[in-house]
Amino acid sequence: MRKLSIRKSIIYAVLLSFVAVATAYADGAPTYEVTITNLTRKQVIPPPVVITHKNSFQLFYPGGAAIPELATLAEEGDPGQLLGYLDTQPDVYDFAAAEGPVLPGKSVTLKVGARHRARFLTAVGMLATTNDAFFGVRNVRLPFYGMTRTTAVAYDAGSEANSELCEFIPGPPCGNHVHDDSEAEGFIHVHSGIRDIGDLNPANMDWRNPVVEIKVRRLY
Repeated sequence: MRKLSIRKSIIYAVLLSFVAVATAYADGAPTYEVTITNLTRKQVIPPPVVITHKNSFQLFYPGGAAIPELATLAEEGDPGQLLGYLDTQPDVYDFAAAEGPVLPGKSVTLKVGARHRARFLTAVGMLATTNDAFFGVRNVRLPFYGMTRTTAVAYDAGSEANSELCEFIPGPPCGNHVHDDSEAEGFIHVHSGIRDIGDLNPANMDWRNPVVEIKVRRLY
């Protein structure tokens, strides 16, 4: 009898946890904690952006052209134009940007809400010492409860030539915001890394994918 009682208690507790989660979805917007960790050795990531949205929203397509707002983030690291764009999108529920850069080996945690069919996550952020590289994950299903994790590769926005010349690179040690789109590829693709064709030392600035880890945890 005691074993049966304990078993019933465990089942009851599990059922209560599922009811609590379902009630939270019914009564209001669940909140998620998104932690982004920079896995590169020397690449600084300017303030990354996380977005919750419906499945119909697509910020970018590998093989497609980058929208101007994403291109600006990938070339300059400034999320301002992208945030303005997201604010106009009916299929976007919530979004947030970090207050500062994410240094190599460090993490930043952002909070976003989700509701109704807006249960998908997209996240992007520039690799600062490049011409137009950015990490990106898109349409990650938000966990119904608990935590999920994923990793992101570095994409080339295809909006600027990969000259690796400091006069066109905003990140350290360069610090410039001039653009050269004369030989831009014109489409988003997996970045080929730092190839030692300009002013950047691959021993310091190159990377191997993935470049970030992303953990998504449901708070309530």
